[in-house]
Amino acid sequence: MKLYFHRDFEKRYKRLRKNEQKRVQERIVLFRENPFHPILESHSLQGKYAGYRSINVGGDLRTLFKRVGADEYRFVKIGTHSDLYE
Repeated sequence: MKLYFHRDFEKRYKRLRKNEQKRVQERIVLFRENPFHPILESHSLQGKYAGYRSINVGGDLRTLFKRVGADEYRFVKIGTHSDLYE
């Protein structure tokens, strides 16, 4: 599996607290093992994010991603529910 990280995702990730960054890393490891693991609560989005999916990182933190190939995914944003879905 190949994962790509959009510039916006990387910028937002750097602004997270260390414990949140660690949780993101743990979720990405889990995602690599199984993108639909129940802990991730992966679900498709609608509206302006149609074609994207969201996973739960923990608490109110979410990340948006899109499948871009057979076994390739691009993570595009990370933030709280209200930050992402304004």
